[in-house]
Amino acid sequence: MNYTIIGAGKSGLHAAALAQDLGHNVFLTEAKPEAEAKSAAEELAKRSIEAEFGGHTDKGLDADIIVTSPGVPPSNPFIQEAEKRKIPIISEVEFAWRQIDPAKNPVVAITGTNGKTTTTALVAHILNQSGKKAIACGNIGTAITSVVRNLEPGTILVVETSSYQLDRIVDFRPDVALLLNITPDHLSYHGTFEQYCAAKYKITLNQNEKNVLILNADNEPSKAAAAHSRAQILHFGVHPLQQGMYVSSGKLLIPRGLPDSQRSALQTDFQHKEEQLMMVDELRIPGIHNVYNSMAAALAARAFEIRNEDIRDSLMSFAGVEHRLEYVRTLNGVDYINDSKATNINSTWYALSSYTKPLVWIAGGRGDNNDYAALDELVRSNVRCVIAIGEEADTIFNHFSSMVRCFKAGTMDDAVHRAAEFAESGSVALFSPACKSFDMFANYEHRGQVFKEAVMGL
Repeated sequence: MNYTIIGAGKSGLHAAALAQDLGHNVFLTEAKPEAEAKSAAEELAKRSIEAEFGGHTDKGLDADIIVTSPGVPPSNPFIQEAEKRKIPIISEVEFAWRQIDPAKNPVVAITGTNGKTTTTALVAHILNQSGKKAIACGNIGTAITSVVRNLEPGTILVVETSSYQLDRIVDFRPDVALLLNITPDHLSYHGTFEQYCAAKYKITLNQNEKNVLILNADNEPSKAAAAHSRAQILHFGVHPLQQGMYVSSGKLLIPRGLPDSQRSALQTDFQHKEEQLMMVDELRIPGIHNVYNSMAAALAARAFEIRNEDIRDSLMSFAGVEHRLEYVRTLNGVDYINDSKATNINSTWYALSSYTKPLVWIAGGRGDNNDYAALDELVRSNVRCVIAIGEEADTIFNHFSSMVRCFKAGTMDDAVHRAAEFAESGSVALFSPACKSFDMFANYEHRGQVFKEAVMGL
């Protein structure tokens, strides 16, 4: 078969390699000029995979199937022409799924506007710490197409899935699906919030009565996914629930389990009276959002018969993920925190609410119709200074300058030095941009690394 791969990023390169390994004819098309994708071009050349750079020509339409990378919007002319010609277009996640034997390798899929990476890493951590073998992959940084070949039977794939990837699935059916939350994001891609929600709901599109769907009871768009699913539904939240997990009096509590008639094929014993899993303050990662993430991960682990004791020990030992409320260093009594993965307002809201110490907040990048008013109360109560960078610098400065002291910085190094000058001992210098990274950096990982280098250079 002829496969066309759109995009020479990590997922595109691994999809191309997988298609070639499966014996298909492969062609890759990339919008960036070759000079900006030199390493990708070299890798493709080593494999003798034909590729074009600097735009998508009709050559890529000579395909039996197209595998598209995350972020290539439906409005892309190449995508639209392929659809006119009725060429099947799938995501990398769908392509990888077709190589998996679900009887041998269960799949946990995690999506949501915020918390995906932390929860993906946390689920894999619990499973591995409890004697299972699990691989965290997908948007977390390891392309799922790079791990699906020659999987050891019993290995569980824990897959972070974006709305972009879910929008192009056909048969993808996770044994356990988690929809953590939905707030407005990526609207320039999806068009409307309703279409964004619809893409997220596709995580349960093909699930059946033997599968499990875990939803946030405190987020209405997430909870609404139940109406689109045939799976068994479990909820997590901060109010008492009949099925799932909730918080009460500083404790993570588990109510009665599923009745026998609704028990998953993954579960041999989900029968429990209400019991305490652990105290909230025993969680190692800070913030109410991580209480939610921990409950969701714990429910996913219980679907694989992980004992409560092992879940508790794993939650107490999990230190978090890079670029998400990542501790960098303490200098002159100031804690420096890298939250580069906060690419939207809601994610930064959680970051700002995670600390009781006074904050010096570095924010900015490329906005996505950001409504900074959602952060006003937190800024007034706990932020002592705002340092704005990137394309949104003027907007952020103009919005918050009447509330707190504000500065603008031209570079990350300037921003970090300004934060060091203003922060007092006992405070936190928090980099939580609330914006995309593409104005100044290749991605949020690159942005976070530059921040950490600047901090370590102080």
